[in-house]
Amino acid sequence: MASFARLAGRAVTGAGVLALSPVLGLAALAGTAMVGARPMVFAVCGLAAFASVFFLGLLLVVPRPGVTWGRWLRALVVLGVEAAVVWQVSTATLRPSPAQAPPAKVAGQREWRLTTGSELAYVRRAPKRVTRAEPVVFLHGGPGVADLRADAAFYGRLAADGFQVYVYDQLGAGRSARLTDPTGYGLTRDVADLEAIRRTVGAERLNLVARGHGAQVAAAYLAGHPDRVARALLYSPAGLSPARAADRPASSALLGPGGEPDPRTLVLSTLLRVEPGAAHDFAGDRELDAHLALVRRGSPHPCPAPGDEGPVSRDEGLGGYVGLAGRPAPAGLRRDLAGVRAPVLIVKGACDEQSWSAAADYRRALPTARLAYVPDDAGYLSALRAFLTDRPVTPYEGDTPPPGYRGPA
Repeated sequence: MASFARLAGRAVTGAGVLALSPVLGLAALAGTAMVGARPMVFAVCGLAAFASVFFLGLLLVVPRPGVTWGRWLRALVVLGVEAAVVWQVSTATLRPSPAQAPPAKVAGQREWRLTTGSELAYVRRAPKRVTRAEPVVFLHGGPGVADLRADAAFYGRLAADGFQVYVYDQLGAGRSARLTDPTGYGLTRDVADLEAIRRTVGAERLNLVARGHGAQVAAAYLAGHPDRVARALLYSPAGLSPARAADRPASSALLGPGGEPDPRTLVLSTLLRVEPGAAHDFAGDRELDAHLALVRRGSPHPCPAPGDEGPVSRDEGLGGYVGLAGRPAPAGLRRDLAGVRAPVLIVKGACDEQSWSAAADYRRALPTARLAYVPDDAGYLSALRAFLTDRPVTPYEGDTPPPGYRGPA
């Protein structure tokens, strides 16, 4: 009985050590990356730590026989399992995933080279005769999910009302330039880019149209430059308080389409938490873009954006690192929004991926904000045109969603 208890104890301890081996391997990798080691160095250090601890766990799990030939057999089993597992994990960790090719240019695409240092791809749509002084600038969502082709086609319709319309891919997304250091992304940079765009196009004020996480950019710009906004429309706005950097890499975006982690994505997730620059060195922009595109195809959203052409088009606009970077809100954001005087319209659709409570939060934070509820794309475009041209828009006064609303509360 005592012998059996010892064997059971060794087996349980060994199983615990085996389970702990990937954690210690990732810890060694992260620690080496934080001191500035190159990708191959911190990857090898992490794999060595994993292999050592895994080997110790196998020695504890596999029983130790009393006869000589049994000891040789045990050694062969341990070494064989160790070699097979370490080979598989090393291959999966070090082999880059397929990269996504840079998206082709869309019709009418141009590039801004801004004073902030950002190089942004954009499309301008304009009528033969401009009759509205303030141009419309569209801010896509994600963050890091752009669709220059479809958004230019949909929002370009506003040119028929006399507006110049600018649709652009934010820094780090789609056809715009990427940063080598992912910590450079965030609302502060996006707001600085938007102000540089205003100066570049020579507009005194802008009409902002934002979707999803683009509403965070619009709100931060309103807070920092309230006198530079004529009107702002926020469609399906994401939460006013952006997620912390530590929250984003833990999302399902770093898992496989079936929700299963693999060694390379676990390494990338760990590095994004502790050393984003090392994560970028380990797996470049196009590799992460391709991975996120695969995840998106595996879990399509039931509520497409207005003018959405489907996953093929939207995959071209993905920006992996900007989407996983932290986006802290500017200090005093809500205080500054309380002083905004520009008209703001918040629009919610019947099928909406963002929560109703997020829209209600914007309505409370912005004293001039009204809420409108639209059943479909046609209703949204009609409300958008009416708001921008100073025509009446039927407000929704309720605090709770109306019957038929299919989004989160």
